[in-house]
Amino acid sequence: MNGLTLFLIAVALAMDACAVSISAGATLKKDIAFYGVRAALFFGIFQGGMPIIGYLIGEAGSEVIAPYDHWVAFILLSVIGGKMCYESLKGGECEREAGVVSLPTLTLLAVATSIDALAVGVTFALLETPIVTAALVIGVVTFFASLAGVWAGRRFGCYLGEKVEVIGGIILIGIGVKILMEGVFF
Repeated sequence: MNGLTLFLIAVALAMDACAVSISAGATLKKDIAFYGVRAALFFGIFQGGMPIIGYLIGEAGSEVIAPYDHWVAFILLSVIGGKMCYESLKGGECEREAGVVSLPTLTLLAVATSIDALAVGVTFALLETPIVTAALVIGVVTFFASLAGVWAGRRFGCYLGEKVEVIGGIILIGIGVKILMEGVFF
């Protein structure tokens, strides 16, 4: 696998973390730099770590995870996306902050947005791709995409207000549906 292909895979994997980061940037009210960097670190570490786990699973036998990875991703992303939409639409909480402030929610978001990286790791094992290099590239690209997302959400999110969180929730649900459809039909 060449460097450009690996970089494009990393960018594609980072997009869901970036979308969540945009929502976070738009809703954070205080300590934006701290929570933005923390979210970017979580997303980068999980996005870079999941391919390693997938690689190890792929080495042991990809048939164990392959039948279920799309369902896990779909359920996690749909639950989180639905929760984001619900909380944004229920009103009266304009001053509440994004889920990235809560460590349990941030961890769940990081896991949910990196499930597809687990499947990519299985593929890397089958293609005998150097996993350490791949994991580092994916983690670093996700870190910077997440930082950019927080900045973009902070800069432009005020124009959309709470709608950004609904959009982020819908994006998460859409990503979950896409992963499910790819897993079921392709």
